[in-house]
Amino acid sequence: MKKIVLSCIGFSLLGTTLFGAATENRDRQQSVKQLIGQVAKPEQKEISIVDEFRHMFEAGKVTGQLRSMYMEYNEQNSNDTYATALGGMLKYELAEFNGFGGGVAFRTTQNVSSLSGDGDRYNAELSGTDKHYTAVTEAYIQYNYENISVNLGREGFDTPLMDTDEIRMVPNSFEAYTLAYEQDGFSLLGGYVDRWQGDDAGLENGWVKMGKNGVAFVGFSYDGEIVETNAWYYNFSNASQEDIANGADANGNNAYYVDLGAHYHINKDMHLHGVVQYLREDEIDNSGVEAEIYGATAEVVFKDLGLNVGYNESAKKENKHSFSGYGGGYLFTSMDTMILDEITEDRRAYSWVCGASYAFGDMNFLYAYGDFKGDADSNGLKAHITEQNIGFEYTHKEELTVAALYVIDRNKEESNSDSFNNDNFRILVAYNF
Repeated sequence: MKKIVLSCIGFSLLGTTLFGAATENRDRQQSVKQLIGQVAKPEQKEISIVDEFRHMFEAGKVTGQLRSMYMEYNEQNSNDTYATALGGMLKYELAEFNGFGGGVAFRTTQNVSSLSGDGDRYNAELSGTDKHYTAVTEAYIQYNYENISVNLGREGFDTPLMDTDEIRMVPNSFEAYTLAYEQDGFSLLGGYVDRWQGDDAGLENGWVKMGKNGVAFVGFSYDGEIVETNAWYYNFSNASQEDIANGADANGNNAYYVDLGAHYHINKDMHLHGVVQYLREDEIDNSGVEAEIYGATAEVVFKDLGLNVGYNESAKKENKHSFSGYGGGYLFTSMDTMILDEITEDRRAYSWVCGASYAFGDMNFLYAYGDFKGDADSNGLKAHITEQNIGFEYTHKEELTVAALYVIDRNKEESNSDSFNNDNFRILVAYNF
């Protein structure tokens, strides 16, 4: 069964599938954050096409992943936290019959108490505050006709302002209704999303409503030999007044995103990439979301070595801030923890990230450094945060993955703050079947 997935192009440390070099040098990730999110992501397997209805079930495929992660925070100004989780994913997909198919998947993460902190030393990012989480994260039906695909139900997909963000134990997925068309490098995707779940939604919350009227979106993408481009529109409805009073975020806005990239192959070993991007967000229902963000990135790939630099700048909007969407990571400078959103409120903000990655056999190495600055806001407060991402990955026969990431955040303006003054280390072991 063919599944159309549209994702925006952009920042990466190398033409990669994970941390290191790939045979297809133009297969890049959007940012450091998305690059990390590709580590140990379960592979989409080809679905059979059958000629009888009963064979849909007989020829269906079962796939899964066992996953374990350890994470610790070494805090500069508060208690250190750590936790270990064990879980995974099990998925069943029907074979395709006359264009129809479907699938269902559940994910679970369970805290390992003997390897986790107690009380205020417990890290809730892996298994939530309840220390366990199990959910049906995918349950969809699909119909394909020539170049058209219709999906109804729960699924995971990646777009500039809504994505899976698979960097912990449970990725984001969406309760959505989508229509996609793909032809000769052109892709068009439109739809409506009502609810979402995952680490970014808060594991203790389960499936969460995305504003009182959900999210409507449409996106266009072209992937050519030299040029790639994307253009997207989103209508993010605001949460109800009752939900806002109970702690829900006010994110209502109309968002317009575009990017344009070009690629040049000097020879079989060296490739150059350049991309620019623009995001505009217009406030709805006094949500406080309003922004104009520009970005650019340049990348050179030489054999198994990749070097990259990216830049983003957000214009000042008085008493307003930007919204990175549900999942985030679309900006060229988005890193594992730090994104420009954190410092855009009521000020001009800008960031740059440079990095390198190297592939050696089955091992891949990553280093990225980011610098995020914000001019003085209306109260005269400035912002300056730096982040370093140091990563390692080993993959054996696309089945077993061992990966480690070390993140160093420093708040240069507020050295005594609990925010962005820590070292974060995590190690992941995943087995696909």
